[in-house]
Amino acid sequence: MSAPVSFDCDVVVIGGGPAGSTASAWLARAGRRVILLERDTFPRFHIGESLLASVNGPLRAIGADELVRASGFPEKWGATFSTHLGRVERYADFAIATEVPQPQTWQVPRERFDELLLRHAATCGVDVREHHRVMQCAFDSEGVSINATHSATSVTLRAPVVIDASGRAALLAHTFGLRVDEPDLANVAVFSHYAGVPRASGRRSGDIRVIARADLGWFWLIPISQELMSVGVVLPQAVFKALPRMEPEVLLSQMIADTPAVTRLMAHAERRWPVRVERDFSYGAKAYAGDRWIVVGDAGSFLDPVFSSGVAIAMESGLEGAQAVESGLSSGNLSSRTFRRFDRRQCGRYRSFRRFVLGFYTSAFRDLFFSPEPPARMFRAVVTVLAGHWRPSWRTRLWLFLFFLSVRIQARFGFAPRHTK
Repeated sequence: MSAPVSFDCDVVVIGGGPAGSTASAWLARAGRRVILLERDTFPRFHIGESLLASVNGPLRAIGADELVRASGFPEKWGATFSTHLGRVERYADFAIATEVPQPQTWQVPRERFDELLLRHAATCGVDVREHHRVMQCAFDSEGVSINATHSATSVTLRAPVVIDASGRAALLAHTFGLRVDEPDLANVAVFSHYAGVPRASGRRSGDIRVIARADLGWFWLIPISQELMSVGVVLPQAVFKALPRMEPEVLLSQMIADTPAVTRLMAHAERRWPVRVERDFSYGAKAYAGDRWIVVGDAGSFLDPVFSSGVAIAMESGLEGAQAVESGLSSGNLSSRTFRRFDRRQCGRYRSFRRFVLGFYTSAFRDLFFSPEPPARMFRAVVTVLAGHWRPSWRTRLWLFLFFLSVRIQARFGFAPRHTK
């Protein structure tokens, strides 16, 4: 008779960002033995600060909602979109979105937010091991062997299943050749943190501001604390390549100077942070699950940040991935067929947000979005998706169909005023 299979835990989670922390915390609270391997030591820098209302569900599911509420992060109720001259402004108030039970969310410095979630996972019973870099996963008919390094020492763990939340390193996506690049979203982001940037008053003081440039690029202004504002510009690759070569600090200053709506807001701003650059940050995946593995968050896919979908997708996929793994462990079936529903949902979520992101980089989409008097129900449907509810009711989907149909008509006939060059 063969000897019983020996495992170090029920699940190994690779990566301690929002996706990995969410997945591991939920599984630990469900009674599973979870080991989380994180290559860095927290806190660590990570771009991205603005959350969508849809993160409230995962936060409640892992018992971290009150922890986040007590952390003093700026409240976010929506997003303000403006044209480059500032003459047209469109406010996406999450409170008008349909099927979004809790519209208020947060602006968060990721180094603080990510550490909060990781430490919370540890309090839920997750065995968190920082400074562990996973090098390889070897699959066989009985389980997975995860090989990692820690302080120049080799570590091998055995588990029935692995969840890859390794972020843009995308360990399993590279192993299995899953990555699908998005050449139409090969953009460049240049950003920093500033003090002295005015913000809206009252409930809207913590909201993100997005200012569309005439060249189809755009600015973000995100209040990440009572003092600091994250300010960045995203430029399409063709626009970036056409610019003369310059240092990031000079480039960001020039983009601010030639975007009038941003120039006014930054008149008395003082930079408090180095200028950073990110590029080519959009990609999808051919599959999000297979025999004994699931990929969640940025390890599977990531989209241009114009609608702030990154953390929302990470946490929702982390939660759903954990629930799929729990179902597989309970049934004793960890094959790709067990994870088929999870895979379909991740593909659907990605396509839903991708449709909006690709649209935003077209003149016709922006012309309709900034039209003087958009139909109320159509605009509410758009805001529903912008709040993170990617799979709304059929009525909302009908209005979204009409919106994108109008975008196609605008592209062909130009019946609405134009806002881009």
